[in-house]
Amino acid sequence: MDQYAAILLWAIPSFLVLVIIEIVYGHLTNKQTYTLMDTLASLSSGMTNILKDSLKIVVILISYPFVLKNLAVLELESSLSLYFVAFICIDFASYWNHRLNHKINIFWNLHIIHHSSEEFNLACALRQSISSLIGFGALFLIPAAVLGVPHEIIIILAPLHLFGQFWYHTRHIGKLGWLEYILVTPSQHRVHHAINPIYIDKNLSAIFCVWDRIFGTFQEELDEEPPVYGVLKPVNSWNPIWINFQHAWAITTDAWYAKSWIDKLRVWFMPTGWRPADVAERFPRKIIENVYHLKKYNPQYTFSQKAIGIFHFISVNLMLLYFLSNFSELNLQPRIFLGVIIFISIFSYTSLMDLLSWANKFQALWSCIGLFIIWIPNTQAYFVSLDFLQIGLSLYFTISLILIYWSIPNASSQTQSV
Repeated sequence: MDQYAAILLWAIPSFLVLVIIEIVYGHLTNKQTYTLMDTLASLSSGMTNILKDSLKIVVILISYPFVLKNLAVLELESSLSLYFVAFICIDFASYWNHRLNHKINIFWNLHIIHHSSEEFNLACALRQSISSLIGFGALFLIPAAVLGVPHEIIIILAPLHLFGQFWYHTRHIGKLGWLEYILVTPSQHRVHHAINPIYIDKNLSAIFCVWDRIFGTFQEELDEEPPVYGVLKPVNSWNPIWINFQHAWAITTDAWYAKSWIDKLRVWFMPTGWRPADVAERFPRKIIENVYHLKKYNPQYTFSQKAIGIFHFISVNLMLLYFLSNFSELNLQPRIFLGVIIFISIFSYTSLMDLLSWANKFQALWSCIGLFIIWIPNTQAYFVSLDFLQIGLSLYFTISLILIYWSIPNASSQTQSV
């Protein structure tokens, strides 16, 4: 995990630079694909995913070493070809895991965050899940286990496979000729993120598009059918933590209100979007019926509200970089301590971005609690560089309080209730 944190210290700035380049290119060509709050939401979602993975917040039901030990038939020699075979196996597993996420109600909750943006750009690639709390992905790696692919190689290649899916989240690259028959391209992935009826649940591959072509889920991007992005039940939020569990909450309430015990159980495992008939009748939910009339989630903001969002985003990014750069020197307790501070801070400022009626009060309360907990003597052992971190967090929470009182006169007429 220390190695993973070190990789992220290089990956995060690289991703941010590429996002900035795409923003500048969009501005210069008058083809901008970014809006401020959507971008902050996407990047904030990426931060929560990094924290979740770094802190290993997952219960492993079945591990790859266990599958490998019990199913290995061959034992391939270490070579370049072994790495190639392993990468193919990871990509095959990714296709079926991805397809499961799109087809079954409860598993859609693990993936909805990635589709929640109504824009399509490099930043939305970083909308990754924190709701995948149960680890069962090794089941899809059975082919790798049968071939005897070592666990160490899977660990090396899995992050590379994930990072390799970043580049094609863009609207600025057209079709790529013969590569369209081998690799997943921006054109193909635009289809995947679209909610047009012809595009729904298509192009599920990660790196090699051959899986879609073999298993019948391929769809070419059509000139006469421009993609419309988002989800059919819009999340209407910038808060990545709420988005991650919004669908699970909807299923839970459906199960609660269903009159039939069979419906209470099967609602979790039915196709994505299925609801018990009696519940759907009593508690209808808005679903987009005409994608071309989609009204994007876009509250109106004052200059001060935009500036406050940027301040919080930059500040929490600095906390995350501190967390990763000192990861090897922190033991479990301070990692959790700082991780919780970052998680709650993200929840708080993205709630401010949603203009929720209680968000200012929550931010003020959280700032006061933050100032208290970072100065109690028992927290001194949590910091590698006590003075630096205490001063930094103190400034963040103090400025947050000042900004709350500065913004309240301008924001009171704009807030919305939950």
